[in-house]
Amino acid sequence: MSFKDLQLIDPLLKAIEEQGYKQPTGVQLQTIPQVLAKKDVIASAQTGTGKTAAFALPILQLLSKNQEAPRGGKTIKALIVSPTRELALQIGNNFKAYGRHTNLRTTVIFGGISEKPQVDVLAKGVDILIATPGRLMDLEKQDIINLDAVEILVLDEADLMLDMGFIDDVKHIVNLCPAEKQILLFSATMPFKVEQLANTILKSPERIEVTTTSSAAKNIGQILYYVPKQNKIELCLHLLRNEIKGSILIFRRTKFGVDKLEASLIKNGYNVETIHGDKTQTDRQEALKKFKSGSVNILIATDVAARGIDINELDAVINFDLPNIPETYIHRIGRTGRAGSTGMAYSFCGADEKNYITTIQQLLQIDIPVEESHPYPLDPNAKAINHKSKDTTNNNKKGRKSAASRKKKKRWY
Repeated sequence: MSFKDLQLIDPLLKAIEEQGYKQPTGVQLQTIPQVLAKKDVIASAQTGTGKTAAFALPILQLLSKNQEAPRGGKTIKALIVSPTRELALQIGNNFKAYGRHTNLRTTVIFGGISEKPQVDVLAKGVDILIATPGRLMDLEKQDIINLDAVEILVLDEADLMLDMGFIDDVKHIVNLCPAEKQILLFSATMPFKVEQLANTILKSPERIEVTTTSSAAKNIGQILYYVPKQNKIELCLHLLRNEIKGSILIFRRTKFGVDKLEASLIKNGYNVETIHGDKTQTDRQEALKKFKSGSVNILIATDVAARGIDINELDAVINFDLPNIPETYIHRIGRTGRAGSTGMAYSFCGADEKNYITTIQQLLQIDIPVEESHPYPLDPNAKAINHKSKDTTNNNKKGRKSAASRKKKKRWY
């Protein structure tokens, strides 16, 4: 089936052709007709399946039918809420590319940079607004944004949005829009809290499931290394020297961990960039630009910073720290093997991460192959270090505070 068979209008078909798209993906085939029919939609689709076009194309078509600006300028008719700045920018670029032959105006707003340029664009009037929850709420409270004319609301990457603690903001945003609106909810995974939210805000939605979680990683080779925590950097260096080549995305759980690994790799002569929440938006965009252009081949990131990054040519993902949420593993390795290409995922598991591997394998419904012949094997009997019990052994050391003092201190937590 072609895009023409989906009853898309000529300006959109022209833009699709210019983008080099030949045939619609599974999520596009299923979603576009439902959105054009003005149905609410809840869709489970991994990043990299073409889901942005699945909602962007029909939204552009629905809004292009009524492009005459009312007196007082354009009003926001479609609102797309995205959890991260990178994803919001990516969605904005897609809307501009697909809508280049329409008169619809799109803009993106997000935190981490000055409000003024965003406010200036909004003042001129826009049809389609892509926003992160924080900046959207800030500008709405200042009466800079009015959502009274919103006809279509999209909640993208809903699972990440809820993981990041945006549930109350999302509900508030839904209530700021008119009661009669079309809602499209997209989520890579469908945990209970996403289902709960969908049941609260959607009206008789059409359900679309494109890729089951277990098959999401079918184009990606996976290897597991059991390694003592203190030897992870040495193992990483060993693999970079001998096995892992090309463009590599490395995940660490914390910002501190990202910075520490960056320092080690630079010291060993590697070209590295990093992105995490403490970096300015300018720094994050510059790091991503260098990585995409190939001027650096290693990018180290935390999960939140990396979600929504659109990198077409990624050879490998390294899970330096394993995620404690199994679905996060799917998102991480899904950065490679996109759009039918192949990729590799290397995971380092310390003694304290063995439970994470168990839940990840249960979700994937496979056993990840273990590589045992490497220089830093983990003792099979190694136990996770219990830092709490380690601290309490020193309770009565000379110079420590009294029990009463410690008890009083606990009241501050």
